Amino acid sequence: MTEYDKLKRSLQHLEQQYANYVSMNERKYLSDLDKDAISESVVRRFKPCYDTLWKHLKKYLEEEVGLVAPDSPKPIFRLAYENNIIDEVENWFEYTQARIDTAHDYSEEKFMSTLEKTGDFIRDAIELYKVMTKESW
Repeated sequence: MTEYDKLKRSLQHLEQQYANYVSMNERKYLSDLDKDAISESVVRRFKPCYDTLWKHLKKYLEEEVGLVAPDSPKPIFRLAYENNIIDEVENWFEYTQARIDTAHDYSEEKFMSTLEKTGDFIRDAIELYKVMTKESW
């Protein structure tokens, strides 16, 4: 049986840092440099959270659903969609692209696009976590 502790911790850390990001403009004492660091931290936490999630989903598909899952995120999300584990496969493809975009290209446009998708990613990742673990959040 798959252990989900690493995924849970990663998702909790991302969720906490994203909340920090969302509320940062309310804290007038933060400098622009502080705000940049908070924003960068969100993207840095998104990457391992995304990676951990799709790898746990692969194990879930293999161990719980009985499928042979490939070693690549997009086909795994497609399988999850086809087996009614996730609702919106296109959202997951967007998160996959955000992960790819932030791997080697540090442009402001791709960075901001990832930040904008992070809230939705967290929501969808928590829902997927609940499906895989049968736990509440």
